[in-house]
Amino acid sequence: MAVTVVVPTYNERDNIEPLIRGLAEALGDLGYEVVIVDDNSPDGTAEEARRLSKRYPVRVVVRPRRMGLASAVMRGAAEASNDVVIVMDADLQHPPRVARLLALAARLGYDIVVASRYTEGGGVEAWNPLRHIASRGGTLLARLLVPPARRSTDPLSGFFAAKRRLLLDPGLRAEGFKILLEILARNPSARVRDIPYVFKPRSRGASKLSLGIVWAFISQLLRLVVESRRV
Repeated sequence: MAVTVVVPTYNERDNIEPLIRGLAEALGDLGYEVVIVDDNSPDGTAEEARRLSKRYPVRVVVRPRRMGLASAVMRGAAEASNDVVIVMDADLQHPPRVARLLALAARLGYDIVVASRYTEGGGVEAWNPLRHIASRGGTLLARLLVPPARRSTDPLSGFFAAKRRLLLDPGLRAEGFKILLEILARNPSARVRDIPYVFKPRSRGASKLSLGIVWAFISQLLRLVVESRRV
């Protein structure tokens, strides 16, 4: 069972080559492709990815502007050639070698496999106390208010594998940054497994975290709560 790795990007030129090289080492014997969905990065991210496509199974989709993480993931899934899609960031905070563990777990028949910071063996490196509190608090709220999210210890993870059909669900909302939470909420009977990993510090480029992202998460969470009460 080959996999497609979907990587949304914006200004990640310096990270693309080590990411692609790492994925080749981790997934080369399993069969894989990488779909880069770039939001017209001014730093030349797409051009670097196209250069690498001459040596690796990489395809590049360029969108006209920044259109959001969730919609980038859904666009990448639409372009995927395989039934299992791995979603990860380009900034190397999601270790490429863990993608192999996600792929192997998906082969066992799980619908969703989450790379979790909060299951036994997982963790986070080099976060300040405020970010730890914010992340733990957001995770607690998601698990408390969205019951299907309780099947994972890390429902806000941006690093996961899922059956392609779940990402192509026409009811999936292309809003916000926590698309895994959306998928869990819409698929309460899906088979879910957590895989521990350690979230690494960013070594190149700038973090995308902002107050806008925090507000988008709160809005998404409130919407999912309202929707769950209508069911």
